[in-house]
Amino acid sequence: MSPRTKDEIAAAIARDIADAHPGGAFVNLGIGQPTLVADHLPPGSGVVLHTENGMLNMGPAAHGEDIDPDLINAGKVPVTELPGASYFHQADSFAMMRGGHLDVCVLGAFQVSATGDLANWHTGEPDAIPAVGGAMDLAIGAKRVWVMMTLFDKQGRPKIVPECTYPLTGLGCIDRVYTDLGTFEVGSGGVRALELCGISAAEISARLSPLAVS
Repeated sequence: MSPRTKDEIAAAIARDIADAHPGGAFVNLGIGQPTLVADHLPPGSGVVLHTENGMLNMGPAAHGEDIDPDLINAGKVPVTELPGASYFHQADSFAMMRGGHLDVCVLGAFQVSATGDLANWHTGEPDAIPAVGGAMDLAIGAKRVWVMMTLFDKQGRPKIVPECTYPLTGLGCIDRVYTDLGTFEVGSGGVRALELCGISAAEISARLSPLAVS
């Protein structure tokens, strides 16, 4: 099995959201790669997508004649609306996020620690532009917070680490990480591989050392 593409990671997340919430769920998709999950949710899944700029029941990305410049997600990507979609002030949207009303949030990340800490808003580089947005609110407000990212950065450094070295977004808030090379659980029990793609367990353990991966 080869490493997963971004769309294959998004499809795995969409499947797991639907399987974990057969009665439906309220879900927020973070800016960047996580927005791809909207394109893979099966019709009738009961998943209602929330976007922090003020919309419920957002649909997949819009293309061609379906693009409405006034209908965008938090990442300014044109989207569609599903039957029953509603719109509201951004302050109300953040109240939903902070009030524990979201079942799942999917965020991108620069680093995730073995204990579930999240760093996703700033690399600390002098020329980097900090962009926390609503990530802190989502990280502490959603009932489950999953991450979608590559397992290694462009320099080949692991993004699941013993401790985050970038500025933190939230402490102990992540419980699952979806990557191109597999899906992992993180938390008090350490790092556990739920699925590997295009890499062996021995290779993962070696490349993530000194972390122990079970």
